[in-house]
Amino acid sequence: MAGVIRTYVRWADRLADWTGYVAMYLIFVMVGVLLLDAVTRNMIDNPLHWCLEFAQFTLAAYYFMGGAKTLKDNDHVRMDLFYDGLSERGRARVDVVTVLCLMFYLVVMLIGSISSLRYSIETNQRLFSIWNPSVVPIKAVMVVSLGLMLMQSLALFFRYAAAARGRVIA
Repeated sequence: MAGVIRTYVRWADRLADWTGYVAMYLIFVMVGVLLLDAVTRNMIDNPLHWCLEFAQFTLAAYYFMGGAKTLKDNDHVRMDLFYDGLSERGRARVDVVTVLCLMFYLVVMLIGSISSLRYSIETNQRLFSIWNPSVVPIKAVMVVSLGLMLMQSLALFFRYAAAARGRVIA
C-alpha cells in the first residue's frame, strides 16, 4: 500500500508541475493580447473588442491552473502565529488538520463549479458584451483545476500524515 501512495504522490506532483508550467506561459499570452489591443487601439485606431475579455479569461485560467503547483511547492499564504514554535511532527499534525479542511472546501467548490458548468452548457451561457464569448471554456478550466487541487491536497495529506508518524514520502 505504501508503494501505491508514493506513486500517487509522485504522479500528483508531476501533474501539478506540468499544469503550473502551462499556467506560467499564459501570462505571456495575456501580455501579447494586451499589447495587440494597445497597438490596434492607439496606433491603428481600430480597437479589437475581444482583447480585454480574452485577457481576463487568460488571467482567470492562470490563477486556477496555478493552484495545484502552489500547494505542491508550499507557496501559499500561511499565518505562522504558533506554527513555527512546533516540532516537525507537531507541524505535520497541524498540516493534516488544515489540509483536511482545505479538502472539504475544495469538494464544496468542485460541486458548485460542476453545477455552474452544467448550467452554462445547458443554457449556452455567454457574457453580455460586444464580443459575447461563451463562459463554458473558463468554467471547464475551473472544474479541472479544482480537481487538480483536490488531487494535490490528497497527496499533501499523505505526505503530512507520514511526517506526523515520523516517516517521509518523497
